[in-house]
Amino acid sequence: MQGVPGAAIFAGMKFSVADQSNGNTIHAYTDNSVVVNGITFSKSLVIMADRIIPDWRPDSFQSLSEEDFAAFVELCPDLVVLGTGQRQQFPDPRLYRALIDAGIGIEIMTTPAACRTYNILTSEGRKVIGALLFN
Repeated sequence: MQGVPGAAIFAGMKFSVADQSNGNTIHAYTDNSVVVNGITFSKSLVIMADRIIPDWRPDSFQSLSEEDFAAFVELCPDLVVLGTGQRQQFPDPRLYRALIDAGIGIEIMTTPAACRTYNILTSEGRKVIGALLFN
């Protein structure tokens, strides 16, 4: 990324200077993995500023269930950013009904876009969950 201090693109991964004061941030990503705090994750993942839940149960978009979204209600986020893999796919609204009923927003996008959005919202101090799928 020419002209942006502290940022570069290398082999499909985007690197940027991260402000650790806001908690967990995604330092790099590809279509198949993310790097958080120097650790590479290549399976479905839930990330928040104060915690990482590796190996999130759904291993693909097709395996998402109501329970996967209902579990987020207990974490009380302002917003859930769902990354659906390399292409944007929209789950049946029944699956995330518990979020809507609890007044929690949901944004659905590709996983790379979800990584960028999660980082921006976290840097603003928002209570956001990044729910990232790679398949």
